[in-house]
Amino acid sequence: MIDNKLLAILVCPLCKAKLEADKANDELICTKCKLAYPIDDGIPVMLIDSARNIDNAQK
Repeated sequence: MIDNKLLAILVCPLCKAKLEADKANDELICTKCKLAYPIDDGIPVMLIDSARNIDNAQK
């Protein structure tokens, strides 16, 4: 998973909101934009094109 110090400084590249760690899916979640950014081998992929849309039921 991602280091807490890194999580504290990462923001959504689209809206600049804080991100939440989703350990079960190995993703970083932006609840404002409803996007989930993948974490690949411990490295967050902070590309908007790589993010997936999430619905209100998931988070």
